[in-house]
Amino acid sequence: MRVRLFGHHIPLSIAILAMLEVATVFCALIAARFLRYHFIPHAIDDDAGSIWARGLLFAGATFACTLAFGLYSARQRARTVGILIRVVASVGAGVAITAVGLYLTPHLWIGRSVLAIAGFLVIAIMLIFRFGFSRLADDTPFKRRVLVYGTGRRAVPIARLRRSADLRGFTLVGFVRPPGEELAVPPERVTHLDGKLLDLCERDEVDEIIVAMDERRDALPIRELLDCRLAGIDVTELVSFLERETGRVRIDVLNPSWLIFGEGFKRGSFRLQSTRVFDLLAASVLFFLTCPLMVVTALAIMLEDGGPLFYQQERVGFGGQIFKLLKFRSMRVNAEAAGQALWAQKNDSRVTRVGAVIRKLRIDELPQILNVLKGEMGFVGPRPERPQFVEQLAEKIPYYVERLSVKPGITGWAQLCYPYGASEQDALEKLQYDLYYIKNHNLLFDIAILVQTAEVVLMGKGAR
Repeated sequence: MRVRLFGHHIPLSIAILAMLEVATVFCALIAARFLRYHFIPHAIDDDAGSIWARGLLFAGATFACTLAFGLYSARQRARTVGILIRVVASVGAGVAITAVGLYLTPHLWIGRSVLAIAGFLVIAIMLIFRFGFSRLADDTPFKRRVLVYGTGRRAVPIARLRRSADLRGFTLVGFVRPPGEELAVPPERVTHLDGKLLDLCERDEVDEIIVAMDERRDALPIRELLDCRLAGIDVTELVSFLERETGRVRIDVLNPSWLIFGEGFKRGSFRLQSTRVFDLLAASVLFFLTCPLMVVTALAIMLEDGGPLFYQQERVGFGGQIFKLLKFRSMRVNAEAAGQALWAQKNDSRVTRVGAVIRKLRIDELPQILNVLKGEMGFVGPRPERPQFVEQLAEKIPYYVERLSVKPGITGWAQLCYPYGASEQDALEKLQYDLYYIKNHNLLFDIAILVQTAEVVLMGKGAR
């Protein structure tokens, strides 16, 4: 089962886990004060407002750090040691941010020992929550019981879902074969319909019916589906179901009418203006924070081979406009001497020693802050591709040009969900995540993506 927050579909189990942990962090700070002062009433001030402010700061900082380290991601695959490291790191970062915030507001200062005790309490409780989370996520009460009406080609994507993140929100009851439709799903998963569809749903306690017929014209059981809908059973179109459960728009089952009549794909003036303000503020802050790092990087590139510091490359931006993307040079000079655009490969021989490091840490992308300030890019959006690749991919991949309906970004939803793309198949997979972002994007979703990008950078995911 999933809930929709800020336009984005989130597993209910993760939403509950996040709320429990935020409440735990808040209460841990209060408990730490009592433990530190041994329950001596006169040693604790009576300012209720300040303790609320301290607790909210600690809870907010720790939540942001936990999100940044990927602990609220449905695609988190870290094992016990990895989870332990992420919990300790996120709580430690939350304590540090809280300490800085309280230091800057002396009337709220609570003491280093109290923060330390609170940090240990939070780590212990979060680890208990985490080790019980897998059972919580797999419990039937948190899953919708789903029946698929269709057994043909369009139903195959549901039968082939394998990743635990994609299966976390539902339990598949089975497939119902419409009259005359081919059988493309495993026969053992087909549920025989004897009588009315509503009777079958009530017998198997179905919560939702997914319409996945190959041919609906004059074959859709409108009366039966309406009876199910009026009985409280949700009826969902296949593309919307896959979008909700997988975090991407499946191109193999997509039709233009879904894009035209479906929710999302909004571009109001408030959205555009608020995004531009966010981009300018974020770019200015990031430039100030990373300026020393960029100076060191520039010196390292210059010392290695004496070549140019920056690499400018034509990319396709919003509405198909061409702009010059700016990066720190990470490959040798004349890496594409033949003039032909090449995909970057794993262990690419054209990458310099300094380039290998800055690509791994994504430092080579920092000069794109200037592209953001100029308005050619946003902080969050589909990654911009080269004109040659866009031309090739637009001919072979349906709906590819739709990714040009928003500004390209330094980071994006596809970068969080899919590893580095270096082929046409990778481009197709990433396009499905880009379409999900274009459909559901809003300012809060952008902020969540930007925060979660920290894990990609810190853990070196997907870099080449």
